[in-house]
Amino acid sequence: MNYIGEDSLPGQIGHFFVILSLVASFVASFSYFKVTRSAVPDDRKSWLKLARLSFLTEAFSVIVIFAALFHILYHHLFEYKYAWQHSSRSLELKYILSGFWEGQEGSTLLWTFWHCVLGLIVIKKDKEWEAPVMMIVSFAQFFLATMILGVYVLDVKIGSDPFILLRESGVLDNAPVMHVGFNPANPIRPDYMTLIKDGNDLNPLLQNYWMTIHPPVLFLGFASTLFPFAYAMAGLWTGRTKEWISKVLPWALFSVAVLGLGIMMGAKWAYESLNFGGYWAWDPVENASLVPWLIMVSGVHTLLVFKHTGFSLRATFLFFGLSFIFILYSTFLTKSGVLGEASVHAFADIGMNGQLFLFLLVFTWVMPLMAATTNKQRWIIAGVTVLLSLGTYFLSEVIPGFPLYVILGGIITFIVFMNRQVPAAKKEESASSREFWMFIGSLVLFLSSLIIIFQTSLPVFNKLYKINAAPGENNEFSYNQIQVLVAIIVGILTAIVQYFRYKETPINLFLKKIAVPTLISALVATFILVVIKINYDKEGLGFLINIWIALVAGVYAVVANLAYLFTAMKGNIRNSGGSIAHFGFGLVLVGILLSAGKKEVLSYNTSGIAIDFGKDSKEVSGENLTLVKGISMKMGPYDVTYIGDSAHPKKQQTYFKIWFRSPTDSFMLHPNAFINYKGNEGLMANPSARHYWDHDIFAYVSALPNPEKNKDTAQFAFSTKKVGDTIFYSRGFIVLEKLAGKDNLPLAGFDKSDTGYTASLKVQSIKGPSYQSDLLMIRGKGQTLFQSQDTVMAQSLVLMLNNVVNGVAQIGVKESSNVMEYVTLKAYKFPYINLLWGGVIITVIGTLISMFNRLRLNRMRKGIQT
Repeated sequence: MNYIGEDSLPGQIGHFFVILSLVASFVASFSYFKVTRSAVPDDRKSWLKLARLSFLTEAFSVIVIFAALFHILYHHLFEYKYAWQHSSRSLELKYILSGFWEGQEGSTLLWTFWHCVLGLIVIKKDKEWEAPVMMIVSFAQFFLATMILGVYVLDVKIGSDPFILLRESGVLDNAPVMHVGFNPANPIRPDYMTLIKDGNDLNPLLQNYWMTIHPPVLFLGFASTLFPFAYAMAGLWTGRTKEWISKVLPWALFSVAVLGLGIMMGAKWAYESLNFGGYWAWDPVENASLVPWLIMVSGVHTLLVFKHTGFSLRATFLFFGLSFIFILYSTFLTKSGVLGEASVHAFADIGMNGQLFLFLLVFTWVMPLMAATTNKQRWIIAGVTVLLSLGTYFLSEVIPGFPLYVILGGIITFIVFMNRQVPAAKKEESASSREFWMFIGSLVLFLSSLIIIFQTSLPVFNKLYKINAAPGENNEFSYNQIQVLVAIIVGILTAIVQYFRYKETPINLFLKKIAVPTLISALVATFILVVIKINYDKEGLGFLINIWIALVAGVYAVVANLAYLFTAMKGNIRNSGGSIAHFGFGLVLVGILLSAGKKEVLSYNTSGIAIDFGKDSKEVSGENLTLVKGISMKMGPYDVTYIGDSAHPKKQQTYFKIWFRSPTDSFMLHPNAFINYKGNEGLMANPSARHYWDHDIFAYVSALPNPEKNKDTAQFAFSTKKVGDTIFYSRGFIVLEKLAGKDNLPLAGFDKSDTGYTASLKVQSIKGPSYQSDLLMIRGKGQTLFQSQDTVMAQSLVLMLNNVVNGVAQIGVKESSNVMEYVTLKAYKFPYINLLWGGVIITVIGTLISMFNRLRLNRMRKGIQT
C-alpha cells in the first residue's frame, strides 16, 4: 500500500547502517583478536588492516545513524514512532537534542558514538596496545549495536529499532480512525499521516538546558570507563600485567573527571528542575552512576600506589574491572524498567531486559576469560559463559536469584584467576607510608560504593526473591547516616596522606609538616561551627555531631591541600593536579554539609489558608505558604507578592511571577507548574532560583487551585441604582460614585455609533478597608457588545455593569468563595551552595591537569626509550 506523505528513506538508511555497524563491530573484534594471537608478522599486518577498516566502518555507520535519527526529529517526521513519541513541533532545537536521548535507543546510540570517538583515539595514539584493547572495545560495540537492531529471531526480539514506523509499532492499532473503514481489524488507511498533526512531546521535566548537555557528558563518562577496563583485561590476556599501568593512568583520570562532571551536571539539573528542594536525593539512578565513579577513583589511587611502590596491583585490576561492570549494571537498572516506580530518571521497559542482562553477564565473564593463563582454561570459561547465559534464560524463574549468582560467580572466578597471574608484593606496607593510607582510603571508597549499590538494588532483590525489602520510611537518612562517616574518613585522609612519603615517613617530619595546616583548619572549623553554626537537629544529636566532625574533616582537606600546593609544590600548577583536585573535593564536602545542614525553609504558612497535600505527599502544610494574588505576605526576611502569571503559548504550563523584596534587595522569581501531560498524572513543578555568591533563594509551586473543585457556581444579583445609591453585601456595602457615557469610542473593533458606559464603584468592607472598582460596558445596535467584570478578591466579590438607561445603572454583584486567585509555594534558602558547584569545577580541573601531566610524562618516557 502506498502511504501518502510518508518519508521512509531516512529510516531505511538508518536501519541499513545499524546492520552494517553490527557486522563491522563483530569483524573488528574478531580481526583484532587475530592480530593479538598471531605470531606471523604478515598475518598480523593483514588482520590489523582489516580490523582498522572495520572499526572505521563502524564509526562511520554510527555517525550516519545519528544523523538519520536527528533528521527525523528535526524535520518532525511523525511517521516514525521515535519522533512522535519524543518530540513535537513546539520544541526548540536544544530540546530536540534532549528528545534525541530521552529514549533508550537514542541514549544507547549516544553511548556507542562516544565509544567510537575514544576508540579512534586509541588507534591513532597507541599502536602498542591497540589490538588487545580495541578487541574488547569492538566487542562492547557489537553488544550495543544489537540493542538498536530491532529484529526478531525465532520469536525473540533483539533490540529496539529507533527507525520503526508508527504504523508498524502497534501504537495505531487501537485508533479506529487510522484504519480503513475506521475498523482496527483493517489495514492502516493510506492517508493516516493527514491525521497526525503533532508529536507526543518531550517530557516537560526534561525541557531544561541542563538536559541538553548533561546526558552527552554523562555518557562520555560511561564510555570512558570501558578503556581502563580494556587496558586491564589486555594486560592480563597478554601476560603483561605491569606494562599497561602507565598507558591506562591518563584514561582513568579522564574517566574520573568526565564521569564526575556528568554526575554533578545531573545534580544541577535536579536542583533547577525538580521540586524536592535539593540536588541529590539518593535516587537509584543517581546512585548507580555514582558507584562506578567511586570505584574508578579507588582504582586511580591504587594504580598510583603501584607505580611508586609496587603494591596494590591486584586491587587496581579489580577496581578497573568492577567500575565498568557496574556501569553495565547501572545501565540495566536504568533501562530494564525495574526502577520504573523508584526513580524519576528510569526508562520504561521496552523489552531490552534480556539483552541488557546478557551484556552484563558476558562482560562479567570476560574478566576471568582474560585472566586465565592457558587456552584450556579459556575454552572452559567460554563454555561456562554460554551455559550460564542459557541457564539464566531458562532457570531464572526456577531458581530465585540465579542471575545474581551468575554475576557474583564471574567476579569471584576473576579474582581467583587474577590472583594466580598477578604477583603480589611480599613486603608489608608501613603504617607511616603514603601508600598504606592511600590504600585505606581506596578501600573505604570501595566499601562505600558496595553499601550504596546494595541499598540501591533493593528493587532488584524484591523482583528476584519475591520479597518486599525497603530502605525504610526515611530513605535519605538511611544513606546519609552511613555516608557521613565515609565523608569523615575520606576528608581526613585527603588532608593528611600527601604529607606522608612513599615507603616510610619519619613521624617527627610528618608532624612538623602537618602542624600548621592542622592549626589553621581547627581555627576555621571552629569559626564555622560557632559563628555560622549548623543546627541540623532533624535526625537527632548523634547525627548532628557526625555532621560537625565531617565539616571539620572537609575544612581540613581544603586547608591542608591548599597549604601543600604552596609549600611542598611551590605553586607549580602543572605538577599539582592531585592537590588541586583534593582541594576541590574538600570544597565539595564543605559545600554539601553547609548547604544541606543550614538549608532554611522560608515559606512557613502565615496565610491562614491550609492546603491538604494528602497522606502520601512529601509536602508539609506548615512549610508551604499560600499567596493570594496582589496581597503581600511575609516569607522570612522578604515580603513576597504573587504578581501574576502567564501561560506557555504552546504547552499546558503556567509561569508565575513572584516578587521578593526586603529592605536591601528585590527580585522576581518565575517558577512554573503544570499537570504532567506525559507520564504520571499530577502537579509537576519547575523551580526558580535567585543566585548570590553566598546563598540561593529557591522556590517552587507546590499546589494550585483545582479547577474542578473551584468552579464558580454563584449567580449575579442585579440592582438598579443611581449615582450615590448603595448596594449592600454580606461583608459591607458598595456605593455607585460615578456613571458616564461616551460616543465615538477610540477602541478598535467598535463603530462610531456604539456607546460606552463606565461606572466607578467604591467597595467598603465592614472592618474598614475600601476598594475601588471601575466597570465598562459597550452597547451598539440595540445589544450589549462588551462587558467587563472586576474581581475584588479580598472581599470575594465579582462586579459587572449590566445596563444603563436614562442615567440609571443596572449593576450585578456576585459573592463567591471561588474567585480568589492564589498559588502555594515552597521556598528555601540554600547557604553556601556555590562552594559545592565551585568545588566540583576545581576537582575536574585538577584531575584534568593530572591527566595532561601524565600524558606529558608518557611522551617524555617514550622519547627516552626511542
